[in-house]
Amino acid sequence: MQFIYVLSGWEGSAHDGRVLRDAITKHNGLMVPNGFYYLVDAGYANCPGFLAPFRGQRYHLSSWDDGRQPRTPQEFFNMKHASARNVIERTFGLLKIRWKILSSPSFYNIATQRRIINAYCLLHNFIRKEMTEDPAENELELLHSEEDMQDDHENITSC
Repeated sequence: MQFIYVLSGWEGSAHDGRVLRDAITKHNGLMVPNGFYYLVDAGYANCPGFLAPFRGQRYHLSSWDDGRQPRTPQEFFNMKHASARNVIERTFGLLKIRWKILSSPSFYNIATQRRIINAYCLLHNFIRKEMTEDPAENELELLHSEEDMQDDHENITSC
């Protein structure tokens, strides 16, 4: 769960495809090794090096929480795709747990914000490489288990 490429500085309202296009066209930009793919969400199209889920098929992991199995090869692919993408979301969750400043609006100018984000991603990778057990990951697990308990409580009270 490490960052391999960071492109900071885009505003949140920018279309994902536009940001990706910027990343792959920059000098020393994002490069996908031959024979490999990066997983992207349904907002992207399949193209060399980037693999999106099947549209119109169950996708989110919660779709299989009730024990139902995928019925088609496309659903099976989407289940595995969602599981792998979940790792990406967990990595961003770890980053926000470790450095709370990333969870709130910043008063720094955009150039400083970009440097902060890049530095935190580098530090995250260093910590992941050097520590056998990551306390932030334990905190993330606790946070998710509390959310699951709250969801279970809401489901019980809404019945």
